Amino acid sequence: MITIQRVEYEEKSILRNLLELYQYDFSEYDPEDVNKNGLYEYKFLDHYWTEEGRHPFFIRVNANLAGFAFVRELGLNEDNQTIYSMAEFFVMKKYRNLKVGQYVSQELFNMFSGFWKVAQIEANKPSQAFWRKIIARYTNNKYKDIREDDWEGPIQTFSTVSR
Repeated sequence: MITIQRVEYEEKSILRNLLELYQYDFSEYDPEDVNKNGLYEYKFLDHYWTEEGRHPFFIRVNANLAGFAFVRELGLNEDNQTIYSMAEFFVMKKYRNLKVGQYVSQELFNMFSGFWKVAQIEANKPSQAFWRKIIARYTNNKYKDIREDDWEGPIQTFSTVSR
């Protein structure tokens, strides 16, 4: 059974540990190195409990930690819809062929109705393929693939409604 659980402040250290795994996994696409303590240290972690519009979630499979997702609110678009971003999304390798990412992403899209932006960095071709497939299925191909000046890579945009 796949579950999505909001991360409570008291669980921040658990999330910090998962972030290290995520950033290690992501290191083949990211030029950042570990710090002098051998850690990546995700610099925005505390913001998920100090700023409005940030939503951290654990992903669990049969109650076991399997990853996490960060959803951010970016403001309103011209249609007065909340703009959401999948800020970070991580499923541990052992769970990736079980459609965990597909299930969780669709559940999060359903939880946050509005206008979505899902961005990937240019070098991460597997992530681009994953998100295009997931979003195409979810929207019945009713999404746009765009580029923005302040981001180096593709961004899929689409609207959701509460289901």
